[in-house]
Amino acid sequence: MQCPHYDAGRCHSCTLLEIDYPTQVLDKERHVATLLEPVSTRPTSARTGPTAGAGLTWLPAVSSRESGFRNKAKMVVSGTVAEPVLGILDRGGHGVDLTDCGLYPPALQASFAPLAAFVTRAALEPYQVAGRGRRAQQRGELKYLLVTLSPDGELMVRFVLRSQEAIARIRKHLDWLRAELPALAVASANIQPAHAAVLEGDLEIPLTERTTLPMRIDDISLDLRPQSFFQTNTAVATELYRQARTWVDEVGPSTLWDLYCGVGGFALHCAAAGRAVTGIEISAEAIAAASGTADRLRAGDGADRFRDVTFAAGDATAFAVGPGTSELPEMVIVNPPRRGIGTDLAQWLEASGIEHVLYSSCNAVTLARDLAAMPSLRPVRGRLLDMFPQTSHYEVLVLLERA
Repeated sequence: MQCPHYDAGRCHSCTLLEIDYPTQVLDKERHVATLLEPVSTRPTSARTGPTAGAGLTWLPAVSSRESGFRNKAKMVVSGTVAEPVLGILDRGGHGVDLTDCGLYPPALQASFAPLAAFVTRAALEPYQVAGRGRRAQQRGELKYLLVTLSPDGELMVRFVLRSQEAIARIRKHLDWLRAELPALAVASANIQPAHAAVLEGDLEIPLTERTTLPMRIDDISLDLRPQSFFQTNTAVATELYRQARTWVDEVGPSTLWDLYCGVGGFALHCAAAGRAVTGIEISAEAIAAASGTADRLRAGDGADRFRDVTFAAGDATAFAVGPGTSELPEMVIVNPPRRGIGTDLAQWLEASGIEHVLYSSCNAVTLARDLAAMPSLRPVRGRLLDMFPQTSHYEVLVLLERA
């Protein structure tokens, strides 16, 4: 992928841009294989089953498009009301216009000009800080524009503001924006008053009647709410859920836990008639989205398939190790953030006797650490999914079987 911003030294977010894409994927495969090699040589299982007697088998990596793959843009707003700049800040704190960034598909790129014009029309002064330390002075309101594109071409736009001062002006001119940007389906304002490296705050103010964006993955549309997480690469996320469903169906558990379930992607894709699935996620917003999706699917033609799918807000580790846990599932899916599942949950899984665990990781370093803490759960299948081309990051899915 050729990038004028990279060539000019304005943006080096794509750290691997000078490496051809097939080599990027090959290097990532080697990286994860090296990290997991110490735990992939454990003794094989003596019992029979879909993976019995095998070592760690790597399936071919899932590659991505090299450009135009991102479904979400996180745009720092700088400049002035009359001439806003959407993109990033350079080391000197000056705005860099990235509205033509090659990572964004045309539908996302096309949304930036109307949004910049809306900043001017609604008099949304870009946020900036003058001075440092105690003498630092904040001015302006609009910190970020967060734009998400659904597979069906609809948009969710979030205005990250320093306060609620601009809410009335945004509401006043929102009809104009919807006329200029017909794909706009969901809009909200997030209030983040702190002068800190925190993307968003706790308060989310809906600005449209609709509050969810359907993210269609095969035959399931996941309801995405403003503060919910969804993978940034829809095509690779689709392959991730397909692979998970295939491996879960091969194991064939009647009961399944999806820990760190987010908006319910794994839980809902791995549901089947008669399979009891429980999803746990710390974000109440994500659980509301997942529960809404499940209710909608049950109300349609999925009453049988999704009748035993439930979601609850809570800490994944506390749920698993808590005293209220009596009946254990036959299989567990974990999809933690970059820090991994941690010692407590890893030790609990190791001692639980649960036969199969499906681990989806966005950080192979913490994955390897967690697997080392679960020596009885042997990795038998793995697949790298390149969710983040042009960077060193990737997703990896590993099926674990008790030895």
